[in-house]
Amino acid sequence: MGAAALLVSAGVHLYLWFDGVRHQSVGPMFLVNVVAGVAIAAMLLRWEHWLPAFLTAGFGVATLGAFVIASTVGLLGVHTVWAGGSVWTAAAAEVVCIVVGGFLLLRALPTTSPLASPPRRHAS
Repeated sequence: MGAAALLVSAGVHLYLWFDGVRHQSVGPMFLVNVVAGVAIAAMLLRWEHWLPAFLTAGFGVATLGAFVIASTVGLLGVHTVWAGGSVWTAAAAEVVCIVVGGFLLLRALPTTSPLASPPRRHAS
């Protein structure tokens, strides 16, 4: 589910880039988003490690955070609004990235405390 959400967000950003965002100051960031989304999705599917989970959550936070900034105070001279199917599709996908990435990170935590001392063996 996390990989699908990453690919949906990347796809929306690629669509928007072709739809004219490439001519705005944020255009290069949309392409970075596309490449990062695809790369993280591939890592999430192929590598059982905490890093892809962390990157998935971070991708969601960063991408959704950038849109919130752009829709409130503006981002690099771009002011946008919460309107349109692509906006809501990307936002939903990014929320899924945050939730799934966070869940996978929690699941990757060790079950015992790293500060717990190992069991002692007594000499016989």
